[in-house]
Amino acid sequence: MAGINGLRGTGQFGTDFRPTNYRELYTLLEPNGSAPLNALLSMGSSQSTDDPKYNNFRDELPDRKLKINNGSGYNATATTLQLDTNDAGVPFVVAGSIVVNSRTGEVMRATAAGDTANHRITVARNIAGGSLTINDNDDLFIAGFAASEGDTSPDALSFDPSVAFNFTQIFRTAFEVSNTLKQTFRRTGDAEDEYMTKALKMHMSDIERAMFFGKKVEESGSTATPRRYTGGIMNEITNVLDQASNSSANVLSETGFDNLLSDTVFAFGSKQKIAFCGTTCANLLQQIGKARWQPTVVTGTYGINFTKYSTYAGELLVHVHPQFRQIPGMANDMVIIDFPFLKYRFLEGRDTTLLQNRQTADKDASKHEYLTECGLELMQDKVHSVIKNWNSLS
Repeated sequence: MAGINGLRGTGQFGTDFRPTNYRELYTLLEPNGSAPLNALLSMGSSQSTDDPKYNNFRDELPDRKLKINNGSGYNATATTLQLDTNDAGVPFVVAGSIVVNSRTGEVMRATAAGDTANHRITVARNIAGGSLTINDNDDLFIAGFAASEGDTSPDALSFDPSVAFNFTQIFRTAFEVSNTLKQTFRRTGDAEDEYMTKALKMHMSDIERAMFFGKKVEESGSTATPRRYTGGIMNEITNVLDQASNSSANVLSETGFDNLLSDTVFAFGSKQKIAFCGTTCANLLQQIGKARWQPTVVTGTYGINFTKYSTYAGELLVHVHPQFRQIPGMANDMVIIDFPFLKYRFLEGRDTTLLQNRQTADKDASKHEYLTECGLELMQDKVHSVIKNWNSLS
């Protein structure tokens, strides 16, 4: 198959690959290690920002759905229909809009613009003939527009994008080696090189955890020394499918899982998504999907091993996240990411850097640190999903 959506290039890192920064160096050192999301992001979409707070605009076509809110329903001749107060589709009803009852198939035509203040629409009923009635809570949807010959243009419609934001967070990981230790022979190799490698792995692990579990906050924002936290995937995604609320709590069948994929996970965005999951989720998937697994390393994964789960709705590339083994409560969760809609953001000049000789002047040691000021950006929300508390199969 082709490379993963959202990653540049195809194929593995070659032996002549030259990392241009420490994030890519980490990817080369340990692509399948403790920070696979960061390893993929290093070969995905990255963008600098000149401000620690960065914004993006999210836009999508409206559903243009309506719901009846009238306890006794309506007979076949009623023309003023009361709608649910939460309906966002009322402003999209203009004179001439075709409205269909999804339960009965009745076709109606709006005779006036929707009354957004009172959540009502006025329609001509049963356009195709017949005497169909309407029940309380019936779902309606806009199904086009019908103009008469010689008519004027309809009312103009518009809708604005929403604005989302996040912060860059300052990550710092220091390591220190005494000058005596630097000159001491060690069978395990040079101490400074060893600590440098370990510190980089720890640094990337810290960023990885923040990108999953961080909470978007700015402390002391009006002062000269504010502290900012980047919002992580688990707190930024609103599309959370919690299996604890099922009729059989924490239980999901193969059919139920396929329904989640078709109705929610792949309802928006790409037809190929990456799923980072805990060990319980991985075992359940293996039980229900043995006939559909293709246990091969997918081209374009850059050393990260994925197993492909193919369905008619879309394709999941599944990876057991190593840190989900360490973090309590994540064994039963799955985080599904649409990579083209995910971006690594770093403050200009503050991507992962090794700052050397941070020790005080009279310190008989060498102290260095890795420093990164970065955050995560979700360009869209509904394209990503989280399945929580999937403990067992039915």
